[in-house]
Amino acid sequence: MKKYLLLFMSLMLILVTACSKESDTGEEESKDGSTTLRVVYKDEGPSNPVAQKYFETLSKALKEDKDMDVKFELVEMPQGNYAEKLNLLLMSGDIPDMIYFQGGDQQIADQDLLEDLGPYIEKSENVKNILEPHNEKRLANYPYLLWIKPLDSKTPVIRKDWFDKTAGSKELMEDPTIDNYYNFFKELVENPPGGSKPVNAITAAGDITELDYIFEMAFGLNQTWLKEGNGYIYSKVSDKEKEKLEFYNKLYEEGLLDQQYLTKQWDTKEKAFYDGETAVIVGTNGKVIDIYDGKMKQVNGDEASLVVLPPAKGEDQGFTATDITKESRGMAISSQSKHKDIAFEVLDYLASDKGQLLDRIGFEGEHYNVTDSSIELTDKYYSEWYARFWEPAEFNTEKPLKTPLLSEPAQKSRDLANEFYKEDNSFILPEQYISNWDAMENLYKEYATDIITGKRPVSDFDKFVDEWNQAGGKEITSYANENIK
Repeated sequence: MKKYLLLFMSLMLILVTACSKESDTGEEESKDGSTTLRVVYKDEGPSNPVAQKYFETLSKALKEDKDMDVKFELVEMPQGNYAEKLNLLLMSGDIPDMIYFQGGDQQIADQDLLEDLGPYIEKSENVKNILEPHNEKRLANYPYLLWIKPLDSKTPVIRKDWFDKTAGSKELMEDPTIDNYYNFFKELVENPPGGSKPVNAITAAGDITELDYIFEMAFGLNQTWLKEGNGYIYSKVSDKEKEKLEFYNKLYEEGLLDQQYLTKQWDTKEKAFYDGETAVIVGTNGKVIDIYDGKMKQVNGDEASLVVLPPAKGEDQGFTATDITKESRGMAISSQSKHKDIAFEVLDYLASDKGQLLDRIGFEGEHYNVTDSSIELTDKYYSEWYARFWEPAEFNTEKPLKTPLLSEPAQKSRDLANEFYKEDNSFILPEQYISNWDAMENLYKEYATDIITGKRPVSDFDKFVDEWNQAGGKEITSYANENIK
């Protein structure tokens, strides 16, 4: 029944798309001869004045530098889950030229509605020169999303004045074993460096993903599929996972892990950090840590600049393995677009030195100033600006930057992410397994949450493993053992 429903939806999508394109004929070409590209991008809609200014500035730069007469029409997205809202938009037949995905792209690509970017990249002037090894491997596996960013590993941070006041912090973090991390957290709660605060040592946004960036590898969970005997076992049904959940339960029961972490969102998590209600949070290395550092100093003074903490050390050490099956987010070009070549030229321009000047450091006079000898970044750059598109390792400007792109903590977080880089062995699941896999992942989240919060005993993990296998785990494990190389 599901297959017939999917087939029906696919046929309807193609029909509606065709009708939509026919009805829109001529609307994309303006009377002045310019080309209008419709763009859908999370949080970058027409109601966002910074987004409007960004794309207007990009349009002027393309005209001046490339003699390209391109205008951008930003698509407003309703509030809520972006992936779901985007999917509803696309399934209605409204498919913009350039699409930012943050999940939900594969079912659209499976219907041949996304352009294969491989040939464009191969012929590109700039994009092909700034790809990182993990970008190249992901594109080889899945050529529909482009996202040229540094590794997206997340790193834990604490404000420096609190770190310095915490007894034994330097010694514990020089040898960050699981036990030493526990002792560090315990000291933060029992002898709060902020006086009566923090209420807890660490919080997270809604689930344990951010905790995993610190502790997962230390428990030996260093890949999605763990080598066991002559085969592989899914890491989340392993004894190592059980040990990890037992440790998280210990953090929760002793008040070291925020009792309200399940209801935290990214904004309330960050507010708790700035307000001193939690000592440690986890954020994406690089620019996100830069923003955290800037805001923390704005709220609590320069002495509250951040210290980046290392990943816990045990059987292994790192900030979780990097998935190279595909980009988890990124820019796509609609295969239905009448302006695919122009859309990619825009993406390629943003990879050039001049394109990067806008994308990386913002608006002149606002985020940076040009002097006779250098480019000076403003406080506003450090506190709010981020690259909308690409962020390659090399960034060249005609005049040198007076100050580095990243603050010291942000650069430290990026250096640690690169130091502990390790590739995962996950793979793209065939379509027939996807619905079962989603249900199995929800089953894991249910059991993991209940074990951590004490609603279930740790021994119930064995029940979870049995249910997981019965829900399709045996079949997927067999598939994994046949396909992992």
